[in-house]
Amino acid sequence: MIITRGWLNNFIDISRVSDEKLYETFNNIGLEVDSIKSYTIPPKVVIGEVISCGKHPDADKLRVCQIDIGEGTIRQIVCGAANVVYAKFVAVATIGAKLGDDFEIKHTKLRGVDSEGMVCSASELGLPDMGSGIMILDESIGKLVAGRELREYEKVTDTVIELELTANRGDCLSIYGVARDLSAALNIPINTLEYEYNEGRVKVGLARVLQVKATGKIRGSLRYTMADIEGMHTSTLCGLRLAFIGELQDSDLKNILKYATHTTGVILRAYRTRDILIHENDRITITTTTKDDITTIEANGKRFSTLGVCQYDEAKADEKTTTALFEASYINPTVLVDSIAERGIDSDELYYRTSRGSEPELSYGIKFLTYMLEGYAGCNFFDGVISIEEEPEPKIITVNDSDISKIIGKKIEKSTILNILKALEFKIQSSTEDAFGVTVPRFRHDIENIQDIAEEIVRIVGINNIEAKPLKFEEAQRTNSTTNRYYARKALRERAVASSFYETVSYAFSDRTLLEKYGFPLVKDELDIINPITEDMNTLRSTILINMLNASKRNVSYSKKSIALFEIGTIFDENRNEREVLSLIFSGQRESENVTNAGKPQTIDFEIFATKLSAIIGDFELRAGTEQNRLIHPYQSADIIMNNEVCGFISKLHPTVAEEFDLTETFLAEISFDALIPKHINANPISKFQGVYKDLSLVIDKNLPYNQVATAIKQLELPLLRKYYPVDVYEDESLGDEKSLTVRLFIQSLENTLEDKDIEKTVKRIVDSLKEQYGATLR
Repeated sequence: MIITRGWLNNFIDISRVSDEKLYETFNNIGLEVDSIKSYTIPPKVVIGEVISCGKHPDADKLRVCQIDIGEGTIRQIVCGAANVVYAKFVAVATIGAKLGDDFEIKHTKLRGVDSEGMVCSASELGLPDMGSGIMILDESIGKLVAGRELREYEKVTDTVIELELTANRGDCLSIYGVARDLSAALNIPINTLEYEYNEGRVKVGLARVLQVKATGKIRGSLRYTMADIEGMHTSTLCGLRLAFIGELQDSDLKNILKYATHTTGVILRAYRTRDILIHENDRITITTTTKDDITTIEANGKRFSTLGVCQYDEAKADEKTTTALFEASYINPTVLVDSIAERGIDSDELYYRTSRGSEPELSYGIKFLTYMLEGYAGCNFFDGVISIEEEPEPKIITVNDSDISKIIGKKIEKSTILNILKALEFKIQSSTEDAFGVTVPRFRHDIENIQDIAEEIVRIVGINNIEAKPLKFEEAQRTNSTTNRYYARKALRERAVASSFYETVSYAFSDRTLLEKYGFPLVKDELDIINPITEDMNTLRSTILINMLNASKRNVSYSKKSIALFEIGTIFDENRNEREVLSLIFSGQRESENVTNAGKPQTIDFEIFATKLSAIIGDFELRAGTEQNRLIHPYQSADIIMNNEVCGFISKLHPTVAEEFDLTETFLAEISFDALIPKHINANPISKFQGVYKDLSLVIDKNLPYNQVATAIKQLELPLLRKYYPVDVYEDESLGDEKSLTVRLFIQSLENTLEDKDIEKTVKRIVDSLKEQYGATLR
């Protein structure tokens, strides 16, 4: 949204407000300033009155002008602009004027004719381009006095400000809307347009030639007037301001409509009437038809427009139009956008304004348009206005000043709140000691609740004037199984990323052929998906590992040497029952190439992969594998045990499968997510007494797995035994069918310092138990 100081000054007196203050105020009230630029006119550029304009004796495209530059001083100036023949007042750069660093006006001869100055175009004066030719002046910029410097005219030496508006602030897509907000912020009253119709003109009553009929309940408002516009022209001020905002049009009528709409915010359109007969007994009959909240408009059976959406080309007024029908319209943007969202209706340039919220006070737009055309362009309007409008229910919000203060975080006096809302044109319906009702103005369709009201108060009070306080939450305890799963999932992700894994997100579908090939269960045909999204995603997945192997293969094709991926997602059994799993895959180098490994990092192995997995999911045990699928390695796989239950498996990828997916050394794991959700754990006391480590080397049966030894020790429930773990396994021909297993014990008392007899007693109970159950002997 682009505005100028002079334009704003039509509605609010900001003559004593500096540009810096405007900049600060706009940013404080949420109308962020994107840019601000002041235009100045060089000295010695004056108003010139063209006395005569004749042809150059030796150049067809040049004119020799006699121009009064003040106090009867006539200067002869040669001008090449074609439109100088229509000019009475122009901008003249006199001798000595500097229009640029290297451009000073001097006495010269053009094709043998003396020229004492230059008649300037807008761009030559440093103003925005106003089209070809010189800048023709009129009294819209002020009373024109020959010889007066142009820089003294404040409407020309203006400041242009570009604002960044949020999508909900359609009410500020006009000069009047911005002035309304600025009035509240600066506590300066806003001016309303006062225009008196010329009673001396004979006018035809509009009702004699125009009538409006409605079919169906209209969801908006329409207002019509009509005027003879022959001889209409764009004033200097209108053209200059439109050039400032980059909206100067190619016709006078378009300029007038653009200027009035940008000023008032009211959507204005003009229709031609030359194809519609208007005699003493004939009328233009405008018919509105509303269906599904869309209103179409016709005149004498010819389509005109769709309310709030577009105006049809065959009905638009053009340069041949002498009598124009003007329409002001409004429709609630929520109704508009919802109604045409899926209907494919073509829209015109004004739809942007209507869809964000235009000015609903249509009489204001019609009044301003009349003011421009009768006051500056000499047009004659028909007498009266004909309208058709809906009567919307007022939107009333109950507000408590203490609630407003709580939302803002600062005590705001009730009187301050009321004054701000009134300044923003909210109406106070009733006021009690505790609460009051607020009627939301129609131009603020985005205001829905007390939080929106609080935001309006904050804008005007100023966010910088609210003391910063620590954020305080007052929230009831709402943790449940859903939040527990969320936090567990989040923690797993963080630990996996910390362990150098990258997260993947894949579809809940897979290739049925691959699932069957690698021995995974398939969803029953009657429960499977009917319309697969692609040929290779034709069934619900019963494992994530197939998808991750495909992802790994793609990474290999991108020359990745180390691939570490994880995913937390849903898989399905044959009856389509869902469960969540954590799946991981690590292929190739265990680390990147660097100086410490001389550019030759080792590949991943079972131990490193298991260590990384432990860093992610915590402590677990491994037991002989029972998982049955064709991805696992027959000799390097195991079940993962947590809380004495099998919750997943870990394995090296079968060499044949690795070759099929172009992978090198690869390890994978898939664990039930439910087993990874933290359970409530009671705190254990910490001993202040020193503990001791004791290695226990046993000779046991070669085929006896460690987990059975650990189970036997655990069942003893020894009070001094804090932890135990294997540190060495040794096999030799001398041991025959037996092996040596070394278990490291950590023994510590909570009550006193350990004595040798306490240590020996603990070790003896372990040895005796293992000897009794498995025939173990000390080595």
